[in-house]
Amino acid sequence: MKTVETYVEQIRQTGEWLKARTQMRPEVAIVLGTGLGRLAEEIKVVDAFPYSEIPNFPVSTVEGHSGRLLFGYLGNTPVMAMEGRFHYYEGYSMKQVTFPQRVMHELGIKTFFVSNASGGMNPTFRIGDLMIITDHINLIPEHPLYGPNIPIGPRFPDMHEPYDKEYIAKAKKIAAEKNIRLVEGVYVATQGPTFETPAEYRMFYRLGGDAVGMSTVPEVIVARHQGMRVFGISVITDLGVEGKTCEVSHEEVQKAANEAQPLMAEIFREMIASV
Repeated sequence: MKTVETYVEQIRQTGEWLKARTQMRPEVAIVLGTGLGRLAEEIKVVDAFPYSEIPNFPVSTVEGHSGRLLFGYLGNTPVMAMEGRFHYYEGYSMKQVTFPQRVMHELGIKTFFVSNASGGMNPTFRIGDLMIITDHINLIPEHPLYGPNIPIGPRFPDMHEPYDKEYIAKAKKIAAEKNIRLVEGVYVATQGPTFETPAEYRMFYRLGGDAVGMSTVPEVIVARHQGMRVFGISVITDLGVEGKTCEVSHEEVQKAANEAQPLMAEIFREMIASV
């Protein structure tokens, strides 16, 4: 296992490598999850770096994750965007999964926008809904802050407001003005890679969850550990509601996420312009 000093040095090295290759210094970062990579088309790209070329970066192995780090403009706002993310179920450690968020902080990112595809458990949800993440439940067995504290944030970070309430209010206002249906809910993070059984969907809903997926929460925890403001949206790509649960495939999840992208792009574009 790497020492804290080695890990921090890798973060610094990667940050310096990127700073030497792009003149952009955005303060906003976005993670584009499963099936949501087309949102990158909304970005006027100035510099793009395949993950395989970036020192110390893992490489995304999941279909629908392009695996590039983009620097450019969303509207008139400079942004950094991850076109694909890393997951615990791919075999990475949590330090690897959240390494990009550490590098974001090294690069001066202050605001973190995150998206994902998830299964809806709330009976009022529909496939294709956009769910503002208001809170989360972390059921991934390895915590991203496990082990010696990375001296960028406190040993015991407060998590009473992981998702920024001001940004949530802005998103609801934008959606109302544009007549976009938004729902709100709690995101449950599991290890994966299997989709949930009907009994698991029922359990997660009774625990207080509204949607379930295999990502996002570790990234958010690390972002908050570093003092970033966070806003998250889940695209509801399948339903685990009692009586509506059916067979689901990764391809179907990608298709449903792809169809919801234009609406999510509208909200992200307007919100990022106001940051």
